[in-house]
Amino acid sequence: MTQRFPRDRFDDVTDGPRVGAHRGARRRGRGWIAFAWAALATGVLVLIGVLVLALLNGSYSFPGTTSSPAPSSSASASAPATGAPSGEATPSPSETQAPTAATPAEQGATSVVVLNGTSTTGLAAKGSTALRNAGWQVRSTGDAGTTGTTATIVYYQQESQAAVAQGVAQALGVSAVQQSAAFPNADVTVVLGADYAG
Repeated sequence: MTQRFPRDRFDDVTDGPRVGAHRGARRRGRGWIAFAWAALATGVLVLIGVLVLALLNGSYSFPGTTSSPAPSSSASASAPATGAPSGEATPSPSETQAPTAATPAEQGATSVVVLNGTSTTGLAAKGSTALRNAGWQVRSTGDAGTTGTTATIVYYQQESQAAVAQGVAQALGVSAVQQSAAFPNADVTVVLGADYAG
């Protein structure tokens, strides 16, 4: 026995507009809209990826902020791990016991790079010329990842390069020397700040 439903407007066949659910004609261009959204999403994701890699690599920083290279693992290992009060001062690079400064003749195979950490044009070339005139071999010059550096610092990677870093700092007339792995492309990296007059 089949169940009968009460008669309603869907049972009447008319020549007028369709009654009930039906699939409308596909609008033209809907495929292009989906493609445009997909392309936009891909572009945004690529841009975010490039910015993240640039920030991690240290080659870009946001305007108005000054970024300093991350401290080396040996510096972080020497910090007390027992939750020391934040009021206790850690020794600055100039307060740590500095090795004797090397001479340009003792540079050997240690590579030196000079970077401009300010918005002053030509500062890296000026610093490089000063080092070369003092007898140091400078491998290359360029711009640092930030233009807001205030103090000139000479960074070195390994403890054996500390004497060369001290000698380079003396040749530039600065005293700040710090061990850091933030610049892996050179043994000694000079980041010139706004305090460097040349």
